[in-house]
Amino acid sequence: MNKRVLITGAAGFLGSHLCDRFIKEGYHVIGMDNLITGDLKNIGHLFKLEQFEFYHHDVSKFIHVPGPLDYILHFASPASPIDYLKIPIQTLKVGSLGTHNCLGLAKSKSARILVASTSEVYGDPLVHPQTEDYWGNVNPVGPRGVYDEAKRFQEAITMAYHTFHKVETRIVRIFNTYGPRMRLNDGRALPAFIGQALRGEDLTVFGDGSQTRSFCYVDDLVEGIYRLLLSDYAHPVNIGNPDEISLKDFAEEIIKLTGTGQKIVYKPLPVDDPRQRQPDISRAKQLLGWQPKVSRAEGLKVTYNYFKSLSREELYKQPKEFKSLM
Repeated sequence: MNKRVLITGAAGFLGSHLCDRFIKEGYHVIGMDNLITGDLKNIGHLFKLEQFEFYHHDVSKFIHVPGPLDYILHFASPASPIDYLKIPIQTLKVGSLGTHNCLGLAKSKSARILVASTSEVYGDPLVHPQTEDYWGNVNPVGPRGVYDEAKRFQEAITMAYHTFHKVETRIVRIFNTYGPRMRLNDGRALPAFIGQALRGEDLTVFGDGSQTRSFCYVDDLVEGIYRLLLSDYAHPVNIGNPDEISLKDFAEEIIKLTGTGQKIVYKPLPVDDPRQRQPDISRAKQLLGWQPKVSRAEGLKVTYNYFKSLSREELYKQPKEFKSLM
């Protein structure tokens, strides 16, 4: 019998790529998503497969999955500023109640669980590059606090289940990731820049553009996550690309890539926007034998071609409006 894996947030950007990878590896994949930020088109190609099934469900409520489970990957969460600023309560609930429910399911099924944390647990870091031993510099009551603290709580309760209930747990701290199936209008720099370029708009850089990011192509990230899940290491591991670049230089790269010739316009820096973001991946190299292989030039070309293939309607689509959410 094929091993069975539950992937929450399956219709999202990362979740859908994880579904593809585990299908490829011969697993029976159970996808779960409430579709608040996810989109069924990301996994539409999987519905015809016998080894895939989908549950339309909010993990913040009790989770029931019949039959055995070998692994759980908890990737359900808003992950962009536009989303979690519009649905702050839902963001906190999926990181707390949702994680609690997934851990309880893992305990009852004797399944190994990997939870998706984020570089945002480091906040606006005072240590650079960021190692897993750094505790972070986070404002719990700022606009980004709902996401940052949800993820920090998520790590804490995961370790509690590991130490108290002896659940097999893994924690991945994900740094900026990009690739096909990203949403254009989710507030993050890469899709925002490409979307503006394709629409003939000037590229918006916040602050003076000196703040840095490190972009990891999605295939590299998925490989790191897969290796971490199958490892025997329970503490957090950074997975990201340490190739750091300023947002001003990155905007110029996008203009050159798209050949659109727009100029850069500067706007005030959002509250608590991190000034630096670069992973120290020494732990991933040592424990997993992992490091990114796809260069930014190569990954950007594939991502740009994906966005360029979108319809005019999708290109000009506004961010989702979220209503009636507790």
